[in-house]
Amino acid sequence: MIEAPPPAVAPVQKTSATRRKLMIAVRGLTKAIEAQKILRGVDLDVATGETLVIIGRSGGGKSVLLKHLVGLMQPDDGEIWIEGENILGLSERKLADIRRKVGILFQSGALFDSMTVEENIAFPLHEAGERDTEAIRKRVDEMLEVVELEGQHDKMPVNLSGGMKKRVGLARSIVRRPSVVLYDEPTAGLDPVVSDSINRLIRRLQERFHVTSVVVTHDMKSAFHIADHIAYLHEGQIYFYGTSVELQQSTDPLLQDFLLGRSECGV
Repeated sequence: MIEAPPPAVAPVQKTSATRRKLMIAVRGLTKAIEAQKILRGVDLDVATGETLVIIGRSGGGKSVLLKHLVGLMQPDDGEIWIEGENILGLSERKLADIRRKVGILFQSGALFDSMTVEENIAFPLHEAGERDTEAIRKRVDEMLEVVELEGQHDKMPVNLSGGMKKRVGLARSIVRRPSVVLYDEPTAGLDPVVSDSINRLIRRLQERFHVTSVVVTHDMKSAFHIADHIAYLHEGQIYFYGTSVELQQSTDPLLQDFLLGRSECGV
């Protein structure tokens, strides 16, 4: 683990700046796609064992930032530290070691359509070289219990609801017991009841396995329910960082417009 350096200066405010044990530290991250600058010097800390929620307007770079954290995209400049190691510039072999520490849940769940629930969840174990059939089955059983899908081993993805697909995808992302879980819009497309169950599951995973979670979402109800801290990404930088209470109490017009869903033109 690494100690948090002095907090970076945010364009408007960065609160709750304490010295904490960090799981993730992002420094000066920049990324342009073709002629468009997506990230413009992102500085961000994620403490060990906490849930950080990243919010911001559509197309603002939230998912791009998330993909950088697991090495799926490479920045133009900056640093990304995970458990004290800068992951940028690592060989593929060393990067694979880092990725074993990080699970990711994509919006759709990204399940393999030709595999059963059990086969989907077991896939990362097989990829890692596990050959003990009984050990694999035991781990799959445990993960299905965690996501409350006991007995669903043989179902195919086509027979699962949207919420069930998210749960299976999550079970697959945590089957190797990662230190970090990244969530890309975990409640997108789900009704309020199912969304609430996913939010409770994210919290339960944090408490049971002490994982560090980074959640990208547009769902403010979810953000306030699960977040230890919230980061607002605006124009490629962290405009706000703080607790849910600090965000709700902020009088900053830009933050208020976002929370209330007001457009800049007042329409």
